[in-house]
Amino acid sequence: MHAFNLQPKTLTLAERLADLAVDALIDEADLSPKPALVDRRGNGAHTDLHLGLMHASALALLPAFKEMAEAAIEMGEIGLPLREAIGLIGREGEQAMLATTSGVNTHRGAIWALGLLVVAVALEPQSTAASSISLRAARLALLDDRYAPRPLSHGAQVTLRYGARGAREEAQLGFPAVTQRALPQLKRSRATGHGEQNARLDALLAIMTNLADTCVLYRAGEEGLHTMQLGAQAVLDAGGSASLAGRRRLHELDQQLIALNASPGGAADLLAACLFIDRIESGDGLIQGAF
Repeated sequence: MHAFNLQPKTLTLAERLADLAVDALIDEADLSPKPALVDRRGNGAHTDLHLGLMHASALALLPAFKEMAEAAIEMGEIGLPLREAIGLIGREGEQAMLATTSGVNTHRGAIWALGLLVVAVALEPQSTAASSISLRAARLALLDDRYAPRPLSHGAQVTLRYGARGAREEAQLGFPAVTQRALPQLKRSRATGHGEQNARLDALLAIMTNLADTCVLYRAGEEGLHTMQLGAQAVLDAGGSASLAGRRRLHELDQQLIALNASPGGAADLLAACLFIDRIESGDGLIQGAF
């Protein structure tokens, strides 16, 4: 067939959702300047991560997100069979991620959050309000996967030590950091003409103001958490990322968190979830696909 006769492929719903999930991870990684996180400037508080690795990790998860969506479409309802199916797919996706990154945990939390959201949309693609998507994800997260291993992860250790709400509990509550903080802030900053990148930075900061980020707690304890929360609020109070005063506060927060070796990875995962829901809720994400 002549190259000029080739027609663009029509994506299935599962393929489109997987693309959007990976896009959200790459957009989160590229967003700059994020405090103490990997971005286009450098590695933040990390010694084992860089932007190219974050991109490679995100792309490695494409098959897992697609398989999760396909499982949701095939089973058609929230229940233990679906929960256990996506749990297995998620663990296989994690192994693909670790193989790509030579064992570095780049997106374990994001697999959980975005996987649930991908499945929630695949179950009811016409119901795209953030509240509806998050509720379906929460119902799924509340089911117990009998086959999931029970290692004491860093997040679980921190949850036990500090009584903090981890990624599992955040999902079971319907992602309040996303629906009540990040998405409203994203829309407010856009409405004031701050520009898309600044609006996304403000959404990240809104998450950081209140989240008991287990990544920060594990790396820097309560001092790191308080520094993150108060510093993020100070940026927003100064006018946000688009203002000169806000940028100065953001630079200060970046330096403080790097000095404490505190990287808000949990907040970064939730920003990716926010960007995914935003694309779905706007209608742009699924209109481009056929289903």
